[in-house]
Amino acid sequence: MRRARKRLGQHFLHDPIVIGKIITAIAPRRRDRIVEIGGGRGALTAPLLERAGRLHVIEIDSLLADLLDERFHGSASLTVHPADALKFDYSKLADDGVPLRIVGNLPYNVSTPLLFRLLEFRTHVVDMHVMLQKEVVDRMTAQPGGKDYGRLTVMLAAWTDIEACFDIGPGAFSPPPKVRSTFVRIRPRPAPSFTVRDEESFARLVARLFSMRRKTLARALRGQLTGAQIEAAGIDPGARPETLRPADFARLAELEGPP
Repeated sequence: MRRARKRLGQHFLHDPIVIGKIITAIAPRRRDRIVEIGGGRGALTAPLLERAGRLHVIEIDSLLADLLDERFHGSASLTVHPADALKFDYSKLADDGVPLRIVGNLPYNVSTPLLFRLLEFRTHVVDMHVMLQKEVVDRMTAQPGGKDYGRLTVMLAAWTDIEACFDIGPGAFSPPPKVRSTFVRIRPRPAPSFTVRDEESFARLVARLFSMRRKTLARALRGQLTGAQIEAAGIDPGARPETLRPADFARLAELEGPP
């Protein structure tokens, strides 16, 4: 059996009860086009393939990709892509207009950048059902003012609805991770939940402010916006970025404009 590679953050799901709960939550259908990120040893690949009309598996480990090809050889419904999920062009799997459903046990060491990558392709995605480190899900669903609230929270709040479904203990994986996991459902919205005039300006401002989260807005935005401008947007210049609501960042980005 293929051993996990620590460098790739591999923790293979093996608990049949947990696998059953995940498949029930996903509820795959014959008309679905599912993309599984990190097929691993095929714990989810097999039941997904039984139910989905089309399954694409993205696996960075070339040996595992070969094993999946060999195990499911002859299945016309499966395509294994030996590729890095962080660099993969998901739009090419939906170039005929059929939307994608993303599924996966996301590697802990790249989960946050991978979420940002998937967000780029949200117009091609119906939903995402993924396993993540519990603390990442806590950040995704955090409220303003808390220690977990940050860039990831704000960016996802603009374009997705998030539902934490259930926690998964370390024993469900081999080797067991040192942290608990959470299975989460993410549904991209067709339009943002608040007005975002320029996505690039918004993303840039959010990243900048959270790199200085303990500074006041007046200090963090010195040279870009005056205190009077910030106040005119209905936001306290003395507030810290971590206390702002997601929509507040969009208003500030609109004032700041392009670089």
